[in-house]
Amino acid sequence: MSWHDDFDDDEYGTRRPGRAPGSKWRIVRRAAASVGIVVGAVALVVGAVVAVNLVGTATNPDGFAAPDAYGPGVAMPQLTTPPEADADEQPANGDAIPEEPTGLSGSKLAPMPSVDPEWLASISEATDIPKRALSAYALAHVMIAEEDAECGLDWATIAAIGAVESDHGRHGDSKLDSNGNAQPPIIGPALDGGADVAKIDDTDDGEYDGDTKWDRAVGPMQFIPSTWQKWGSDGDGDGVADPNQIDDAALSTARYLCESGEMTNSEGWRAAVLSYNHDNDYVDRIATTALEFADSVG
Repeated sequence: MSWHDDFDDDEYGTRRPGRAPGSKWRIVRRAAASVGIVVGAVALVVGAVVAVNLVGTATNPDGFAAPDAYGPGVAMPQLTTPPEADADEQPANGDAIPEEPTGLSGSKLAPMPSVDPEWLASISEATDIPKRALSAYALAHVMIAEEDAECGLDWATIAAIGAVESDHGRHGDSKLDSNGNAQPPIIGPALDGGADVAKIDDTDDGEYDGDTKWDRAVGPMQFIPSTWQKWGSDGDGDGVADPNQIDDAALSTARYLCESGEMTNSEGWRAAVLSYNHDNDYVDRIATTALEFADSVG
């Protein structure tokens, strides 16, 4: 969602109906159980869900050589589920389990799965992706796989976008804190139609970008405010969708990409990433970066 985008008001379509409160957290719990996670196990099978993984080059419509696309090539991330995290279990006092836990770690009544620390350590070392950002990409992979099984998006593509857009939240003087917030917030240049940027008048009264005249791309995944208003998602369970919070931004990116359709073939993958940023050079760079991540864990 780079600030270099050529933006059209109607290009993003309509967001799919939202899930009932709390349902996305049950999704993560189901996913943790369905993949048979064992705490401490690190079993990464690269290519386990491969539909297309083009490591060669192809000529794109603009005539330059680059990877045609990256297809799903990394396995489901490893999660850990606290022993007491039973979505069907009711507390002894008869109170209902809260629909929305307070964060990724969950509440006392509904603890949430998290990314297995050994998986994080192993993949972070192999890819040089900071653990806090990698955790967000991994959880977005798990959640979108449950929400939209046909999409085929994996964490490597989400991570590639995070790398290109903000160096995983480390653009300029920023870095991610332990809660996943970019500190200081990452705000792009004013989209005033100047050199190499689109012209987009303010759409959020400065709510996200602090600018009441022009829009600016915001956060680790560089969402334009009007796009965030449609696609902003709460990825960490705190009840707020914040473009500067990496869990929220990663899940929003996953949902946005999958709205384009299946990403399990070169045409679908490329179309999805092109919808994120209408620039073939950008798509090629994401493809190359995603392939590097997949290769590094292979």
